Amino acid sequence: MAKYQVFGIGNALVDKEFEVEDSFFTEHNIEKGLMTLVDEEQQMTLLKALEAKYELRKQSGGGSAGNTLYAFSNFGGEAYYACKVASDDTGDFFLEQLGHHNIDTNISRREDGISGRCVVMVSPDAERTMHTFLGVSAEFSRADLDFDSAKDSEYIYIEGYLVTSPPAKAAITELKKFAEDNGVKTAMTFSDPAMLEYFKSDVNDVLGDGVDLLFCNEREAKLWAGTDDFDAACAAMKTKAKSFVITRGPKGALAWDGTQYVEIEGNPVQAVDTNGAGDLFAGAYLYGITQGHSAATAGKLASLAASEVVSVYGPRLAPERHEELLAQVLGNS
Repeated sequence: MAKYQVFGIGNALVDKEFEVEDSFFTEHNIEKGLMTLVDEEQQMTLLKALEAKYELRKQSGGGSAGNTLYAFSNFGGEAYYACKVASDDTGDFFLEQLGHHNIDTNISRREDGISGRCVVMVSPDAERTMHTFLGVSAEFSRADLDFDSAKDSEYIYIEGYLVTSPPAKAAITELKKFAEDNGVKTAMTFSDPAMLEYFKSDVNDVLGDGVDLLFCNEREAKLWAGTDDFDAACAAMKTKAKSFVITRGPKGALAWDGTQYVEIEGNPVQAVDTNGAGDLFAGAYLYGITQGHSAATAGKLASLAASEVVSVYGPRLAPERHEELLAQVLGNS
């Protein structure tokens, strides 16, 4: 039996969230709904503009795979997280927020530099728009991977954002091949529509011959497949993923379990912040299937958890809430 159910790899970031009006995007020439990479000076300029007009709504640990593994571990899964954090206050805060609850990491030594930060702007429709300064995460490379731990895992989980950095892209490509050669299942998330709009060829390089499990939302699926037709996007995805889940916001999600489609119902809530919804969905779904549950049960847990996180600010739920959601779903299955 593998030591870890999931070995995840991603950019370690601390999120700073602000509620903004749509006019702010126009005033500052920001593309709404996407993640944009910026340098430190650009991010600081944006932060000053935000702080002059709005209050900081929430600061929390972030990063797509970090959020996913935080949820996965709080549901009860055993996880390993490979990332890069500097020895600064931001890095301290990130690790404190990660919690190390059933999560082992590669962060035994931290180097000088600046840890990654993400400025999250939440508009009135609850959509999240992000400007990310990667800091030392931009230097993530194969030297930051623990191949022994990856080999002792049921799944490796790759964050799509990593394709933006050449050394990180090389590292996840090598890790994926290593997993395939050693009988470890592969899972990947597209992470953000921007990855398909601006880095599609890099995403496809990593995707290679395909993965065992793929996560994305409807917009990402259509961008990747190059079609506005949802059914056609699903058919295209079958050529690269043995199983997949496409989230569809309030409409829930559609899963392909390798044999059949599984409709996953949404949970109507008043959304205030969609930041982290897809990450939490993936963490809950991964927990469900690694515990032997069906795509339907895993999807039910994931949909419920995602609906909870969009109704609060920040990308994560309180640790104890995971247990309550799990009991609610398994008690009703």
